[in-house]
Amino acid sequence: MKTVKDAFDVFKTSLAEIYTAPEAEAITSLVITEVTGLSRASVRAFTETELNVVQSERLLTYLDDLKTGKPIQYILGHTEFYGLPIEVNPSVLIPRPETEELVEWILQTIPRNSGYNILDLGTGSGCIPIVLKSKLIDSKVFAIDISPSALETAQRNAAVNKVDITFIEADILSLKTPEITGQKYNVIVSNPPYVTNADKLQMHRNVTDFEPHTALFVPDHDPLLFYNAIAQFATNQLVKGGNLFFEINESYGAETVDMLVKKGFQHIELRQDMAGKDRMIRAILL
Repeated sequence: MKTVKDAFDVFKTSLAEIYTAPEAEAITSLVITEVTGLSRASVRAFTETELNVVQSERLLTYLDDLKTGKPIQYILGHTEFYGLPIEVNPSVLIPRPETEELVEWILQTIPRNSGYNILDLGTGSGCIPIVLKSKLIDSKVFAIDISPSALETAQRNAAVNKVDITFIEADILSLKTPEITGQKYNVIVSNPPYVTNADKLQMHRNVTDFEPHTALFVPDHDPLLFYNAIAQFATNQLVKGGNLFFEINESYGAETVDMLVKKGFQHIELRQDMAGKDRMIRAILL
């Protein structure tokens, strides 16, 4: 590969069996930007830009990894979420644009100088609480995860983004840690595991083969396993008028709303994501 155009051609051909043409092009643009230091606009506008030997070798190394189905974010070791740099590795899920939409909804709802207590359950990379703390600087933000390695990643991400978050190792299904139960919260948010085995059959192998299964999958017979546990916890730990936010499985929007109604939540709102799929819920405890 002597030029940027050569790289696009080689990547497109090599990744054709794994990714669609637009996906392969977006990945290639991202990799070339990483390797050359050029902006994405420059990469696309000046395709005859020459690559040196070191750059070509790095591109080929990345391509070998990509051909296995490994996500580009794991290959590079980082991604961007809501404009902030986030380290990612196989111990955490790769943040999705849909989750950015959930965060935007929270930020539209919560007053900036509220001094709220906020809890994120199943934090993974820490992307949700990090953005919330960076925007709601007067708030106290807590985050839990069952995975020690995920919490280590989240702590590094918080340090890089210079935000103060209390991270706690705990299981969503058994939230008895005094550090958590000793607080009342104005906002509880979670993007918990919600993918069923039936859903798994429709998913790309760069997700099913590489991302952490404990953060993804739930039993087919109990798809709301984590939502039930979190909602029950929230009935005790939210202040009056507190908000519960969920990212959800698109196939269980009505069921999730019904569950929240039965637990006493009110003003429940189900929203669709940018693709028009039921993806997030807000509920208020009165």
